[in-house]
Amino acid sequence: MTRSISRRTVISSLAAVPAVLVLAGCSDESSEAAGVQEAATPAAPATPAVEAPKPQGSADMAKLLQPGALPDEVLGKADAPVTIVEYASMTCGHCAHFANTTFPELKAKYIDTGKVRFVFREFPFDPRAEAAFMLARCSKDNYFPMVEVLFKQQENWAGVQDAKSALLQIAKLAGFSQESFEACLTDQKLLDDVRAVQRRGAEEFGVDSTPSFFINGKMYKGAMSIEEMSAIIDGML
Repeated sequence: MTRSISRRTVISSLAAVPAVLVLAGCSDESSEAAGVQEAATPAAPATPAVEAPKPQGSADMAKLLQPGALPDEVLGKADAPVTIVEYASMTCGHCAHFANTTFPELKAKYIDTGKVRFVFREFPFDPRAEAAFMLARCSKDNYFPMVEVLFKQQENWAGVQDAKSALLQIAKLAGFSQESFEACLTDQKLLDDVRAVQRRGAEEFGVDSTPSFFINGKMYKGAMSIEEMSAIIDGML
C-alpha cells in the first residue's frame, strides 16, 4: 500500500510527483461498470430500474465502528437504521465522481432525512492525497466542506506539476495562512494517524481500492450511482 514517507517528502513531493502517477489507487472495476444500464428492451413496470449490486465482502459492524487513530468524521443521526462507511482517496478520480455526482443526492435523500449515518475515512494512496486529508483534518469543523471543495477542484491540484501551490490557494480560501498551511503539512502525528486509518482499513477490513463502502457491514467497491445505492439502502430500511 502506501510506502513510508517522511513529512519532508510529503511536502516536497507535492511539487515533484508526476501527474501521471497521481490518480493511482482508484478502483479499476467500478465507475465504468457502475453506470452501465441494461440494453434497449424496456423492463416490466414492476421491475426495479436498477438492481442492488451484490456485496463483495463483509465486516463486523461493531468492529468496523470501533474508534481508530483519528475520530470519525460523521454526518447523519446516530440512530439511523443504515450506516455507511466510505474509504476514499482524495486523488482518486472515481472517488471525486462519487462525491460530485452521487453524494449530494445520497445526502438529501437519506442522510438529511435520518435514514443513513455516513462515516468518511481516509485511504490515501500517495503523498498528495495524504496532504489533502491533512488539510481537511486541520480545517476542524469544516472537514466536510474542505473535502467537498478538494474533490470538486481535484483536477486543479491532484495532477498539476506544483500541487503545493495549488493546495495553498485552496487552503487560503478556507481560511489558512501560509504559516498554518505549512504547520498542518508538517504535523508528523497527523500524518502518522492518517496513515494508520488507511492501514487499519486494509489490514482489518480488506480495503484495497477506492471508493469502498461498507453498508450495514456489507462491502461494495466502486463509485456507485444513486440508483444503485438506493436499491441497497431501501432493501435495509
